[in-house]
Amino acid sequence: MSQRQIIHGFHAVTSRLRNHPKSLHVIYLDQARKDKRAKEFQKLVEDKGVRLVLAEAARIEEMARGKSQGVVAMADPIQLAKDLEEVLETLSAEPPLLLVLDGVTDPHNLGACLRNADAFGVHAVVAPKDRSAGLSAVAMKAASGAADAVPYFTVTNLARSLRELKDQGILIVGTDDEATMTLADADFSGPVALVLGAEGAGMRRLTREHCDVLVRIPMYGQVESLNVSVSAGVCLYEARRQRGKSGS
Repeated sequence: MSQRQIIHGFHAVTSRLRNHPKSLHVIYLDQARKDKRAKEFQKLVEDKGVRLVLAEAARIEEMARGKSQGVVAMADPIQLAKDLEEVLETLSAEPPLLLVLDGVTDPHNLGACLRNADAFGVHAVVAPKDRSAGLSAVAMKAASGAADAVPYFTVTNLARSLRELKDQGILIVGTDDEATMTLADADFSGPVALVLGAEGAGMRRLTREHCDVLVRIPMYGQVESLNVSVSAGVCLYEARRQRGKSGS
């Protein structure tokens, strides 16, 4: 049986309640919360038939190991898809749009990237097992429900996974501050996997070597680079803009 996970924050727990209520075992709510948001949340919990426990704020914060907004849930992990292959096999409406994160170890950044992925219609997010934040409670809270909507896979060998994607006709577009091609010059209308590295180190050498195209986001100020989640949002917006324009 899968190990239970902790989810905290109103957005994250509400998303799980609405989309996968059967995965929830119990929800703890700050007994001091009497505001409208807490009352609406409590009604939703009751409507979904999930056990609700009113508890002291200190106990909830201890369970969350951080800022919880006064709500914590104990849940079973959900599986949106068995693997990346399953995601690709089920796509029919448009070409695949994947987000690959190489070296993103900050759970807040991962959560923000998942939010971007959900907002711009990414079909799956991929990261290496040995250099990724993982879907922790902090990442899921930062994702504000997107972790329940976008499949997130970690792979043992990212370079091999990129080769396999290329074999399936997916263009690998990497981001690099030193690239000569700008983001707008890349073609995102077909099957694409967008690869981003973490701040500072960027993509690993082997990851970069497996990219078909390298692009950069034009920068006009004194700041030399953007947070990885901001970069993801900019790049995914351009990808979605092109797909909307092409009718994909």
